[in-house]
Amino acid sequence: MKDILVIGGGFAGVWSAAGAVRATREAGEAVRVTLVSGGDDLVVRPRLYEEDPETMRVPLDRVLGPIGVRRVAATVTAIDTGARTVRAVERAGEELTLPYDKLVLAAGSRLVRPDFPGAQNVFDIDTMSAAAEFDHHLRRLPRRAPSPGRYTAVVVGAGFTGLEIATGLGERLRKIADAHGAGEEVRVVLVDRADVIGPELGAGPRPQIDDAVDELKIERRLGRTVVSATLDEVTLSSGEVIPTATVVWTAGMVASALTAQIPGERDRLGRLSVDAFLRVTGVPDVYAAGDTASVLAEEGHYATQSCQHAQPMGKFAGHNVAADLLGTDPLPFGPDPYGTCLDLGPAGAVVTEGWDRTVLMTGEDAKTMKRNINTLWIYPPVDDPEQILAQAGRFSNL
Repeated sequence: MKDILVIGGGFAGVWSAAGAVRATREAGEAVRVTLVSGGDDLVVRPRLYEEDPETMRVPLDRVLGPIGVRRVAATVTAIDTGARTVRAVERAGEELTLPYDKLVLAAGSRLVRPDFPGAQNVFDIDTMSAAAEFDHHLRRLPRRAPSPGRYTAVVVGAGFTGLEIATGLGERLRKIADAHGAGEEVRVVLVDRADVIGPELGAGPRPQIDDAVDELKIERRLGRTVVSATLDEVTLSSGEVIPTATVVWTAGMVASALTAQIPGERDRLGRLSVDAFLRVTGVPDVYAAGDTASVLAEEGHYATQSCQHAQPMGKFAGHNVAADLLGTDPLPFGPDPYGTCLDLGPAGAVVTEGWDRTVLMTGEDAKTMKRNINTLWIYPPVDDPEQILAQAGRFSNL
C-alpha cells in the first residue's frame, strides 16, 4: 500500500491529511494516510491571546479517526528525502522510522524568543503550554506582595498578535485586580521598534487601531525595545525602567526548524519555496503547507503565516499529494481574496480587505465577525466523517 505522511497537527496538517483521504477515496484507491504530531490536539492557535487558552483545542482523534487517518504521537527529529523516511521519537522515548511515498511538511512556525538578560522572565502565547502559563500567572498576581508594577503589563511587539493581546489585557487584568480593590493599578504598555503601531498592517486600519489604543488607555513606547528584564521590571533601549510583573513577547516568527531538513530554497522566514501545487521546488515527493511554505497567493503577494492561508493550503496540498501519487489532476493553490480581522478587545475590531488593507468594517459589526471566526468558522467538524470530508473539499474559507 502507498503511504502519504503528513508532519504537523495544526490547521495545515489536519486539512492536508483530510484532503488526501478525500482525494484518494474519490479516486477509488486504497492509500494509507498517516499524520505525525507531538500533541494530541489541534491547538486553535489564533485564540491563544484569549482567557482560558487551555480550552482552545480540538482532539485530533475526533477529526482524523472518523476518516481513517493513522495518527502517530511522536516528535519528528529528522527527514531523509533521499531514503524517503522520517525519524521520530515517541513519548516513551522509542525511536521510529516512518517511510513515505509522498510527504507533506506542515509543521507550522515558532516565535523567535529574545536573548537579552532576564529573557527567561518573559512570557509568550506561542503555544498552548506557554499561553496557559501566562494565563495562570495573571490569575496569581493578587498573591504577590503589593508593588508599583504588580498589575502593569508590558507587551513587546505591536503587530497583529501584540495588538490583540494588548487590547484585551487591560480588561483581563482589571477583572482580576478589581476583586482585590486594585483596579486602579492596572496599566498596559505597548513597546515596538517601529515608530508606528502595527507597521506590517499598513496605513489603512491605523486610525482605528490608534483610536482603540487611546480609548483603552494603552501607553505607547515606540521606536524602542526591551534590553533586559527581571521579575519586577524591564529596561527599555531608551533607558526607561518600567516596574512590571508581566512582560509578554510577541515579536518575530519563523518557520519550523524542520524546513532545514529539506534540501530546498527557503525565504527569510525559513519557509520552503513551493510551486503553485505546493510541491517543494526541486525536491521530489515533498510538499509543504501552512507556515512552512512560501507560495504565491495573488500576483505580487505571498501567503501569510496565518490560519486564513493555512487551512486552504492544507486542503490543496492534501488533494495534490494524492493526485501526484495516483496520477490524477492536481489543483493550483487559489485562496480567497486576502483580508484581515483584528480583535481590539473592548474597543471592538477592524476588518480589512485586500493587500492594501482597506477598512471594510469596524466596531461591533467587526467584533461579531471576529467572534464568528474564532468560535465557529476556524473549527473543523468532529466525529462525522461525511462532514469532515465534505469540508476538506471546500477550498474556500467563505
